[in-house]
Amino acid sequence: MSVLFSPLALRGVTLPNRIVISPMCQYSAVNGEATDWHMMHLGHLAMSGAALLCLEATGVEPDGRISPTDLGLYNDATEAALKRVLTAVRRYSDIKIGVQLAHAGRKASTHAPWEGSGQVPASQSGWVPYAPSPLPYSDKDIAPHALDGAGLARVRNAFAESAKRAARLGIDAIEIHAAHGYLLHQFLSPLSNHRTDSYGGSLENRMRFPLEVYDAVRAAFPDDRPVGVRVSATDWVDGGWDLPQTIAFVAELKKRGIDWIDASSGGLSSGQKIAIGPGYQVPFADGIKQATGATTMAVGLITEARQAEEILASGKADLVALARGVLYDARWPWHAAAELGASVNAPPQYWRSQPSHLKSLFADKKPAGIH
Repeated sequence: MSVLFSPLALRGVTLPNRIVISPMCQYSAVNGEATDWHMMHLGHLAMSGAALLCLEATGVEPDGRISPTDLGLYNDATEAALKRVLTAVRRYSDIKIGVQLAHAGRKASTHAPWEGSGQVPASQSGWVPYAPSPLPYSDKDIAPHALDGAGLARVRNAFAESAKRAARLGIDAIEIHAAHGYLLHQFLSPLSNHRTDSYGGSLENRMRFPLEVYDAVRAAFPDDRPVGVRVSATDWVDGGWDLPQTIAFVAELKKRGIDWIDASSGGLSSGQKIAIGPGYQVPFADGIKQATGATTMAVGLITEARQAEEILASGKADLVALARGVLYDARWPWHAAAELGASVNAPPQYWRSQPSHLKSLFADKKPAGIH
């Protein structure tokens, strides 16, 4: 039996296979509100046969968005807009849905990738970002405001309030974004955290705020639904955040009942030097899993079905997550199931599409949620 297509229970949520669609920013929201683009984007990915579809990095406050066109979940309007999209998706798909709650910190207020690079000035709907320390991401950026005690409480509470909104929306899982150079990663890394209070300096102090955010989210989200964390296992910069520190952070999360670790890397420093190749981040998931026993998710240039199967069968990770690959091929799980001799859920409207030699490709049970 294929490990890739075996079930996995995370608290009260059972995934029918081990394929996750990673959060992918769409830069298509208006005032943080989901639009018709999200209806189309999430709708077609929900038909993919993956087990879990994770919504893009979703700002917990307006100033926490990566760009002015990022998705948010921080007021009644953003919640209502997302409810409209999720109601439509769930009418036709039983895929589990997660959301990645995020705060961009000093990397906030930037242009969408196709609109150029760098920060959006305040005169053009941008804002001055917040960060652990007043250190800009690059010498072309303005210095962010350093979060004071009131600011820390505001952000922590914003994560918790967004988690409550996610619960009301019936979202199945939350991933907290502590990677890719965004706010919680900025607290973790000594390259971006130069604080001299109890939130800076030692590893214990640098972990303090991300752990407080995790605790706040976990307390705000129903106990039978899982909460995971995405980490950057290394900054790829000498003297920065690295795998041993990541393992120490995950060990603390493990004590708190973390449900998975999504092991990515980089994004904090423009000086990073990354050796990219197929599965180049899998050793991070493996290292974290072996050291802590945490459930891990492998990401990064996982493109082939047998590659994904080997990662799981060899015990390097418990889940695999695809991003660009599933945008390019939104039926990747179908094709992987066909190659590995497994079956996958598909909407009945598509059942007649399976090739004649793959009669058992689609599960013959009508998926829950279909009307």
